[in-house]
Amino acid sequence: MLALDQMTSIVAGIDVSRETMEKLQRFADLVLKWTTRINLIAASTKDSIWERHVVDSAQIFPFAPCPFDHWVDLGSGGGFPGVVVAIIGAEKTPSARFTMIESDQRKATFLRTAVRELDLDATVIAKRIDQVEQQHADVVSARALAALDVLFPLINRHLDPSGSAILLKGRQYKDEICEVEADWEFDLTQQSSMTNADSRILQIQRICRRE
Repeated sequence: MLALDQMTSIVAGIDVSRETMEKLQRFADLVLKWTTRINLIAASTKDSIWERHVVDSAQIFPFAPCPFDHWVDLGSGGGFPGVVVAIIGAEKTPSARFTMIESDQRKATFLRTAVRELDLDATVIAKRIDQVEQQHADVVSARALAALDVLFPLINRHLDPSGSAILLKGRQYKDEICEVEADWEFDLTQQSSMTNADSRILQIQRICRRE
């Protein structure tokens, strides 16, 4: 008979152990519990938390370079995608560490609780992103945080020159890309989101300001 952590399940097209799947479910339950006190997710998405938030976050994990040592999530909020990728990373890249930056003290407290209860190798920094010391991350992620013209200086601050930014963007992504092209040079790969036909996953590398 297979041990619990040898049994596999699928989340966002990723083969994960039953243990990882159970941690993802425990995290979703924790979010719903805390959302009664803190606005972690919109009330309208509570009943669809698995697809709208867990799967939406998990789908970016395969876009990370392999291997990577340090993943930084900007504006982690309710832990999407930061906690989700840290849960998957605990199985897939056990030597990697994860950092979540969240300036809202209440949300940072929630994130620390999730990290502790799920036994994750992750750090929560409760400061403004532009005030955190440079992280030199291999991966920087952000979901529903800000437009690209606001994100690029923050990503550039914390991403190693050889690293990748992985961003979940909504239907305005084309306009945002056009806007940042005036001031920044970068390599861009786009992928359709599996949870929203109007959204895209943007993988961005070699970011630098235009002279």
